[in-house]
Amino acid sequence: MPAKVRDIEREMKELRAEIRRHEELYYVHDNPEISDEEYDRLLARLQQLEEENPELIAPDSPTQRVGGRPAESFPEYIHRRPMLSLDNSYNIEDLRAFDERCRKLADGRPFEYVAELKIDGLSISLHYEQGLLTRGVTRGDGRRGEEVTQNARTIRSVPLRLNPAFDQWREVEVRGEVFLSRSVFEKINAEREEEGTPRFANPRNAAAGTIRQLDPKIVAARRLDMFAYDVLGGDRKPFATHWQSLEWLERAGFRVNTNRALCASIDEVIEFCNQMEMKRDELGYEIDGVVVKVNSTALQDEFGATTKAPRWAIAYKYPARQATTRVESIVVQVGRTGALTPVANLQPVLLAGTTVARATLHNEDEIKRLGVRLGDWVLIEKSGEIIPKVIKVIESRRTGEEKAFRFPKKCPVCGGIVSRPEGEVVARCIAADCPAQLKARLLHFASRRAMRIEGLGYALVEQLVEKKMVRDVGDLYTLRLEEVAALERMAEKSASNLLGQIEDSKQREFPQLIYALGIRHVGDRTAGIIARHFRSLDRLSEASVEELDEIPEIGLTVAESVRDWFDDPGNLALCERLRAAGVKTEIETGGAEGYDEEFAGKQFVLTGRLETMTRDEARALIEARGGRVTSSVSKKTDYVLAGEEAGSKLEKAQSLGLKIIDEAAFKEMIG
Repeated sequence: MPAKVRDIEREMKELRAEIRRHEELYYVHDNPEISDEEYDRLLARLQQLEEENPELIAPDSPTQRVGGRPAESFPEYIHRRPMLSLDNSYNIEDLRAFDERCRKLADGRPFEYVAELKIDGLSISLHYEQGLLTRGVTRGDGRRGEEVTQNARTIRSVPLRLNPAFDQWREVEVRGEVFLSRSVFEKINAEREEEGTPRFANPRNAAAGTIRQLDPKIVAARRLDMFAYDVLGGDRKPFATHWQSLEWLERAGFRVNTNRALCASIDEVIEFCNQMEMKRDELGYEIDGVVVKVNSTALQDEFGATTKAPRWAIAYKYPARQATTRVESIVVQVGRTGALTPVANLQPVLLAGTTVARATLHNEDEIKRLGVRLGDWVLIEKSGEIIPKVIKVIESRRTGEEKAFRFPKKCPVCGGIVSRPEGEVVARCIAADCPAQLKARLLHFASRRAMRIEGLGYALVEQLVEKKMVRDVGDLYTLRLEEVAALERMAEKSASNLLGQIEDSKQREFPQLIYALGIRHVGDRTAGIIARHFRSLDRLSEASVEELDEIPEIGLTVAESVRDWFDDPGNLALCERLRAAGVKTEIETGGAEGYDEEFAGKQFVLTGRLETMTRDEARALIEARGGRVTSSVSKKTDYVLAGEEAGSKLEKAQSLGLKIIDEAAFKEMIG
């Protein structure tokens, strides 16, 4: 290599290191050493050298934070270790109850808590290989997210390369919360007003919308930020305590929130929660509570999790923000099950960083209980719902001009009969051809956890229904290119893409179809349990309420709902149309999906690190064969699959005399 080239390469390497150091000082530690102008000069010099010597551009160069063309879509990614949500607590009694449960599980062993701020943003998973950022993934539904790597690279507080001193594992996964600071949020909204585009409702929605922008240049311009809160080495937690994980993240170059506390008791946790609530408005970003975690990672593993949330952590939510506004009108919306839900249209009011113009009134009984009239001044609050709710009418502000609201006796969309069975609070439109229900059913059918038909959004669904091109979800598979291309804002290419997505949806697995059918009370997890038990639409359609009720985790309410759905001749006809269209209506026998007597009905617990598969992959293999995976060891456990570095679960299994198998034995079982 010529001396001149070596000199250029050395200068570029030194510039990259210097710029990275200043980025960390500025974006992570809020302690800049140089002015913005000096920083810009360093970056400009590096860009000049890279333009002159493109073969010397490094993948972790600071200039590569915004690069490449806009993406066409985001590929799906299955998390190695699920990104579970948290159970919520809304008062001190809930926190103390959580503490009692943890102490009972610990069985007399002492432990500490870590209390951290609950940032009002969205979770992201960052994957590093040999220290280099290779993948950024949204939380999604906790098990499946979307790869947004190019967008993650634009976040200045996200290192493109780990500090070499902390690159001790071949693979590292860092989890964090992406957010927008209040000042940046206000600046973005001010710019949008000048451009004549609608303001973002709140920082969280703006951040969530930004991270899924297809053009990384737009993402970079909005200046997202991130606080890191956890680290995985491979697919396990590498440190003995959560506090050590946070310290490692700081030293490795990540921004970690300094408002945290190591607490010896729940009383110290409560004190921290109270202190931070008083400081809430002084922070430069939005928070909605405090996350409380058991510090010991061994105990975290032992405590396990439910299907939705870990047992070793809880979110303490601050009291909902309230505001006063006026009811301008009340509209009744119709959902996919025919449920009629009244919604109040309000004078827009700012509430906890959000401009609120609607609030739910839930049902007819709630309107009567509150005594809401058109024109009333009301107190509204946010308490975890997507839209706020009305909690009180301010009768002292009535003028006498307010008007009573009459709940409709017929469907406000189709004019069909409205039924409210005795003992139920929800009134429903029972018309089979109600367009409002059909629109909602189509959107549900096309959603990501169902048949995942990209591009089938509300505007397109509205046209398909109003033009009577689709009368049920089965009609999606009979659409023709020329008729779709003729729709408003469509063309031959976009129509072809949509029909390709519809064709691809035929390959979705049987559990996804069960969820997509929109059977009342059947969520995606319940759909999976039912699908794996009956294994075909034919068998499921013939199942009795008693058969359904006997399945673990399926109660009488779900059993009756499923039976009612299949008792409808129209629904049976729909199933036949879907089968004829080529949609998967069964779990294929044989191979990975084969039913296996050795697994059917058996309970498995997974512990430790597996060599040739992840624990999620092992779980999928077990469930596909009719087995169940639970998080805690008990006398009901049939098998404990123990990998390397198995902890307390293995010890408990040995003490109970349970059957313990290693990875080799498990692979032999699955053939």
